[in-house]
Amino acid sequence: MKSRFRPVIGLLAAPLPIIALAATPAFAAPQVEVRGDVVAAVSNSTRTGEVAADQRISVAVSLAQRDPAGLDAFLAQVTDPASPSYQHYLTVDQFADRFGADQQTVAKVTGYLAAQGLQVGEVTANRLTVQASGTAAQLRKAFGITLATYRDSQDGHSFFANTTAPVLPAEIASVVTDVSGLTDYAKYRHFNAAAPHTAAKAPTGLNPTNARSAYNLTSTIGAGYNGSGSTVALLEFSAFKQSNVTAYDKYFGLTPSTPTVVSAGGGTTDLSGEDEVELDIEVVQALAPGAAIKVYEAPNSDAGETAIYAKLVSDNVPVISISWGIYEAGETASNRTAVDTDLKEAAAQGQSVFAASGDSGSDDAGNGGKSVDFPAADPYVTGTGGTSLTLSSGAYSKEAAWSGSGGGVSSTFATPAYQKPVNSGTKRSVPDVSAVADPASGWAIYTQGAWYEFGGTSAAAPNWAAFAAVYNSEAKAKGKPGFGYANSRIYSLASSSSYSTAFHDVKSGSNGAYSAGTGYDKVTGWGSYNGANFLKASLG
Repeated sequence: MKSRFRPVIGLLAAPLPIIALAATPAFAAPQVEVRGDVVAAVSNSTRTGEVAADQRISVAVSLAQRDPAGLDAFLAQVTDPASPSYQHYLTVDQFADRFGADQQTVAKVTGYLAAQGLQVGEVTANRLTVQASGTAAQLRKAFGITLATYRDSQDGHSFFANTTAPVLPAEIASVVTDVSGLTDYAKYRHFNAAAPHTAAKAPTGLNPTNARSAYNLTSTIGAGYNGSGSTVALLEFSAFKQSNVTAYDKYFGLTPSTPTVVSAGGGTTDLSGEDEVELDIEVVQALAPGAAIKVYEAPNSDAGETAIYAKLVSDNVPVISISWGIYEAGETASNRTAVDTDLKEAAAQGQSVFAASGDSGSDDAGNGGKSVDFPAADPYVTGTGGTSLTLSSGAYSKEAAWSGSGGGVSSTFATPAYQKPVNSGTKRSVPDVSAVADPASGWAIYTQGAWYEFGGTSAAAPNWAAFAAVYNSEAKAKGKPGFGYANSRIYSLASSSSYSTAFHDVKSGSNGAYSAGTGYDKVTGWGSYNGANFLKASLG
């Protein structure tokens, strides 16, 4: 039950002084490849022709961070509870000044693009992404590629893609990490699952009352700490219908603010993932009814992916929930670098980012092996796994690992410092935390004009995001720092004497290759949060 995503680019507007060049610059050979920039589907699809020369295509060019070693050092300090720099996060402007590309680099890249006849668009606030557009013929010239049309051998859908990695003059290639938009292959999947008894006339499953009771948030929300003053951003590659959300709110007597739509990379009108978006919104409204919700929408394409992450960090939204992903090896290396660059910025700015870990257990790729999902595998994301929840008289009784909970070991990312006490391997483990995801004990969700009971780890990600918003509202009232970079706070608290009260340790069940157990495990991470106790341990 997965769907896919890839962005075009809705970047923060920046004036384009960079394009006003005195003369057309000359860019000579040698040409250098931007490696890892061919979508994997090309190798197992049927080529059907070439893209028409006059077809207009938008691209996003990602630039290399300045001083990556300095950024790594900063992140090590700002996320270390023992450091005097702990939680002294950067603003967007401060990040751009320290780690974004300098104006000379931006001018060089935009000058090259303009010299190839492309129309140069916006530049992100962090000066790390440049938007441009042109005809297929102009893109072929600019990036030394062939753009072909294909038919996917698995599902038969048509797409276009570059057949080889783009090449650029050496001086340009040295500062470019990715060129997205050279394919419109929609590869990202969303992680939700509906229980068999769907389309009910009345809701069954978790609702605002018993969900708050289960995760010990009833008294907290009753005291007024309901997410007010905090914003939750939902990363989506589908549009939604507000009428369904309104019906949910009316049934349960909720009066939240209406979600705001923010377009990235041109936005989307596609409703194929409508149920996912409405699930995300309704879970957040159930648990953090005072929080503002911004629904970031982008096309399900690699250019859309680049655009939406760039927009999220440029807007510096405090809490982000992601229910879309792809098996780790399915993400091109260059796109993974571009997204990781933005996620590092999110950590440096103190943004809390939660991502569903997948619904295919320990075999996220579905090929019979062991694999994990991206972006949950990224160390600057809090991967959220899934549990089966049991209630007793509407209150929490117990949780067990859900068999579909994505988890295991990354094939790409090294073990981060915060995880080393519980991970002796060289690669990062996923997930970090979990929450209810089994559709048999899932959420009552109103979507497509009917009630359904939904699960999936894409119900767990907004659950944790809602809790972070509640945390932020209480922290603000008490004059204390907000949740910030989530893994730093979670691992610090989970490693303390408060673990047994602040978390629900999930000790039973498996996801195929891995089993849950005492403390951290590769199925449920540290477990789910015990709301009021977590808040008391952190905020007093």
